[in-house]
Amino acid sequence: MKRVVIPELLDTDEGSPEEVAGSLADLRWLNRYFGGLSTTTKLLFHVATITGLKQMSFLDVAGASGDVALAAQAHLKGRGLDLELAVLDRSAAHLPSSQVRNGTAAVVGDALNIPFDDASFDVVGSALFLHHLEPEQIVQFTNEALRVCRHAVIVNDLRRDPIHLATAYAGRIAYHSRITRNDAPASVRNAYTPEEMREILRQTDSGRVEFSRHYFFRMGIVMWKHE
Repeated sequence: MKRVVIPELLDTDEGSPEEVAGSLADLRWLNRYFGGLSTTTKLLFHVATITGLKQMSFLDVAGASGDVALAAQAHLKGRGLDLELAVLDRSAAHLPSSQVRNGTAAVVGDALNIPFDDASFDVVGSALFLHHLEPEQIVQFTNEALRVCRHAVIVNDLRRDPIHLATAYAGRIAYHSRITRNDAPASVRNAYTPEEMREILRQTDSGRVEFSRHYFFRMGIVMWKHE
């Protein structure tokens, strides 16, 4: 199945505030039950285990409402890891607030030009973001994320697969928003395979790169910063 770039409505700010809110609610549901939360949690815990960190700062890029990062924070606290959060998104409408919420800073900014100094966070990451980008943009984002992190960049994204596409179409009966009914199958068509992503990441400034497969067609990547 070849990659086909299909516009996603949430990216273009189409739809009423109610439709956008419904789509973000759909995303929270999908992340909770279909691998989003578990994948990010496992990747963060892996980095903490390798580095030995018990307190870790994390910038969630294109994090929208921050639900994945906040849920990971709560889960990891029970495993002895204190996660300090900041969420970056291009649209204030996607963020819960431009102010600090529950100790989490919500910032409007460009993922390809991250508005933080070098080595500002222990880890920089994203969930369901890279499939929105073309290969050259993935390289640009990765290098920016590596600049801003102290240890690693984590990626939680979709794996393109025909069965995955079929389930995305079937799930349209359960979605709250027409935006999600368009964007769910479009996301699968836009997604990369691990093999394609491996080739793209060879062009970045990353050191060691680790790939893992997770529940419901999720792909996990850890890109370690050169020491």
